[in-house]
Amino acid sequence: MAASRRWLVCLRSGIWSILFYCIYSHLKVVLADDVESCENLRLGQYPLNQLMYLCKRPKIDEATQEPENCRDMTAWVECLPAENIICRLSNGTEFTFSGKEVGFNKTIPCRNVSGYSYKVAVALSLFLGWLGADRFYLGYPALGLLKFCTVGFCGIGTLIDFILIAMQIVGPADGSNYIVDYYGARLTRLSITNQTFRKPHLPQ
Repeated sequence: MAASRRWLVCLRSGIWSILFYCIYSHLKVVLADDVESCENLRLGQYPLNQLMYLCKRPKIDEATQEPENCRDMTAWVECLPAENIICRLSNGTEFTFSGKEVGFNKTIPCRNVSGYSYKVAVALSLFLGWLGADRFYLGYPALGLLKFCTVGFCGIGTLIDFILIAMQIVGPADGSNYIVDYYGARLTRLSITNQTFRKPHLPQ
């Protein structure tokens, strides 16, 4: 009889412990929702909470003129939440940033390139298109040979190919994009100043 009472007391204690732990975990999750996840921060600020971040510029590969970590048309950059921003990291812990720590990564679009230069393709099409050099370079040997044998389809095919290549309608045969040397200049750096804090921003 005494043993059954002890077992019953232990069972009740275990049930109360489990119940207390469940309530504590639920309250912890509810209270944690007040702190924004670092990945949900926006450039600029919220109407109430001034949550902001600044992302580093990606390292550009000189050979491809694309971010070095470009894979499957996307690359990632490191983002630094602004000073005194409190947000939740991916592991669930809250962290107060000083403006120098990396808080999360964001993906940016990039282009799939495999070594074909836009400048070289246009130059070949302009000066040696009548020999089919542009088509040979882009990986179309049959069309290149046909243009070579017909002197660029009597000049008409040369002109058409030059327009198509210059407008990037015709690209490399493997489906990749051209290497465009000015792409690195299009990556702009965003800056945060004291005026940024005072400008009202509407939530997106």
